[in-house]
Amino acid sequence: MKKLLRRTPSPAGTGPAPRSRTALALVAAPLAALLLAVTGCSSGSESGSESGSPSGSGAFPATVQTTFGDVTVEEKPERVVALGWGDAETALALGVQPVGQSDWLEFGGDGVGPWAKGRYDERPQKIGTLEPEYEKIAALKPDLILDTKSSGDQERYDTLSKIAPTVGIPEGGERYMSSWKKQTEMVSTALGEEKRGRQLIRDVEGEFAAAKKKHPEFHGKTVTLGSRTASSWGAYVHGTGRAEFVERLGFENNPAVEKRAGKNFSVSVSEENLDQLDADLMVTAPIGVTAKKIESDPLYRKIPAVADGRALVFEDDSNLGRAFATDSVLSVSYALDKVVPLFAEHVK
Repeated sequence: MKKLLRRTPSPAGTGPAPRSRTALALVAAPLAALLLAVTGCSSGSESGSESGSPSGSGAFPATVQTTFGDVTVEEKPERVVALGWGDAETALALGVQPVGQSDWLEFGGDGVGPWAKGRYDERPQKIGTLEPEYEKIAALKPDLILDTKSSGDQERYDTLSKIAPTVGIPEGGERYMSSWKKQTEMVSTALGEEKRGRQLIRDVEGEFAAAKKKHPEFHGKTVTLGSRTASSWGAYVHGTGRAEFVERLGFENNPAVEKRAGKNFSVSVSEENLDQLDADLMVTAPIGVTAKKIESDPLYRKIPAVADGRALVFEDDSNLGRAFATDSVLSVSYALDKVVPLFAEHVK
């Protein structure tokens, strides 16, 4: 395999802290053997395309800034493995079909939502999410791994980068909080499809602008983006894809939730404090429970927004909720088309 990577590491101490559990233990001797096989293959890829690099010298070499340092892809990758949440959909939107991918929301089939249906000619190999199956990844002999929206774990990244050049979370990014726009920029650069990526971003930004103009009633209204699991309630904070989605439409994320925001993408809310979820609009996603369980909860029904008809709950396993959660360049467009009309029905 031709060398496709140059990596400039981050200064010591600037990368994410390693986990206590050692990811390398999952790899062991079988992976070492596979790595030897991978390094002996030839990519046979071509360089240069009309999309161009930031320096204007052609698509490759292409450099992507990540929290682990700059990653330079020397030649056009031909075998891509997409591990991060939404990475596969982003690659598909750019005309590239990954040979392996993670199915974060258990769609089954090709592992992508209906907004990306029909973009695969051949079903990809499924790869685990929170704990990638490193041996399976190495067996696919990738020449590029995409992991732009994931845990941002140093050991995960180090293990993956020994298999193939790996584009991790963005520079200064937080775990699982890479926006659809940043994800599209990073993936399109790594794939040599920057021109196509910029057009996708312009298209979706235009859709947001049109939706915002169509619904001036959203401007300045507060919104809670909540969730309910079998054991707890929660709400998403500024910086997540869900919050960015509604903010682009003119909403303000619930100030009571923001006061409690930390480094995580959500805050937990106890049953005795469910009134903190109250806002001009409440949107709740069921996770491992039914919508009926949420809607029939006496404490939930007492929240002013619920009592006043300003609350909606996504249906069980709804593609609407999944599109909202995935936050890829394709799912965001789908959500704008399907979810925004629901918001309009409940805003007063």
